[in-house]
Amino acid sequence: MQEREAAGVLRDTAAIRTPFYVVDETLLKKNLEILKDTAERAGCRILLAQKAFSMYSVYPLIRQYLSGTAASGLYEARLGKTEFGGETHVFSAAYRPDEFDEILNYADHIVFNTPGQVLKYGEKVKKAGKQAGLRLNPECSTQEGHEIYDPCGAGSRLGITRAELDRAIANGLDLSQIDGFHFHTLCEQNSDDLEKTLDAVEAKFGDLLYNLKWLNMGGGHHITRSDYDIQRLIKIIQHLQ
Repeated sequence: MQEREAAGVLRDTAAIRTPFYVVDETLLKKNLEILKDTAERAGCRILLAQKAFSMYSVYPLIRQYLSGTAASGLYEARLGKTEFGGETHVFSAAYRPDEFDEILNYADHIVFNTPGQVLKYGEKVKKAGKQAGLRLNPECSTQEGHEIYDPCGAGSRLGITRAELDRAIANGLDLSQIDGFHFHTLCEQNSDDLEKTLDAVEAKFGDLLYNLKWLNMGGGHHITRSDYDIQRLIKIIQHLQ
């Protein structure tokens, strides 16, 4: 197999030992320019989800366009902080006590999955000058064919429902420890599914949004796809603001 480089030189890729990844820098830049333009027009920040793409050799390029990284644990948090810079956001379904202090060193925003985690770690996050978030379950499924990992599916333990949140508040959860909410319900979907999800978020949690510093809308937004409705996304974000 042969590959034509930008300068017109042919390289025999068969001579390269496998496995290896080939990244088209021109296409990567094209996607990054779409993301940066969207963020600027909408007045939001877009993060790199490292669980989807953690090729840190291109982080110096990507950080010219995006605001930071999202991590799902200690090692991704360290990778994002040391190799990418910018903001480092972490969500994990559970945190190991022997790793939490190190995560706290790397993270700027730490999102918890349960009120119990907030009670256990929230004060430590505040003392470190970092921001704490809580993941929501808006109980609104928009996926087809991904039921096995639908975070709003029956029996999901990702995020907290409004009924569960109300019980936690009644049992002593202090929402003043929470700087923002987070939800993540999409998987390579368009902005119409985001709009449907946000309708549910506003219906269930809207009265609590006004005192927050931020709302993290998770991943799964296929913004660079040719048929993605970017203008609708911008309208959604401006409505939230």
